Amino acid sequence: MDELINKRINEVLKGNQDSFEEIVILFQHRLYHVCYRMLGSREEAQDIAQEAFVRAYSNLHTFDQKRKFSTWIFRIATNLCIDRIRKKKPDYSLDAQVPGTEGLDMYSQIAAAEDLPEEEVERMETQERVQYEIGRLPEKYRSVITLRYMEELPLQEIADILDLPLGTVKTRVHRGRDALRKQIGTM
Repeated sequence: MDELINKRINEVLKGNQDSFEEIVILFQHRLYHVCYRMLGSREEAQDIAQEAFVRAYSNLHTFDQKRKFSTWIFRIATNLCIDRIRKKKPDYSLDAQVPGTEGLDMYSQIAAAEDLPEEEVERMETQERVQYEIGRLPEKYRSVITLRYMEELPLQEIADILDLPLGTVKTRVHRGRDALRKQIGTM
């Protein structure tokens, strides 16, 4: 896979812009999912994933082909997500009351899947709750938890993506997991 990517990169650097489209196709879904899990918004995830590809294309000449392209593009996207998180204030709380209603909160606005068995509904609610709680983590924990448990990346690759020492990544995974456990409490 890395050989194919490096071949396409060389073609792009020689002027064949169509080869970059193949790279985008290979990584677009995984990159979008990383962004979505960090930001919790489909629109923002699409914007950031697109911006990551634009930046990668613009800076392709700086990519060290001895390294993995996936690590490089995930680093770009993760940094863009972190920047977005830092600039953004929380939009709303799920506990907040919906304007113009009597006692309905934002939880009631989450789409219900009525035709699913009870176990599937519980699983979906748990996943939504975990995703919500991950979104509440400080960004330094959110990024490592997302990359480790949602994208199932190895610790060393996470360290490369975030440009952090491996020990720092291990510590943040541990502390992020503890913080997440405390936030969730007993589900």
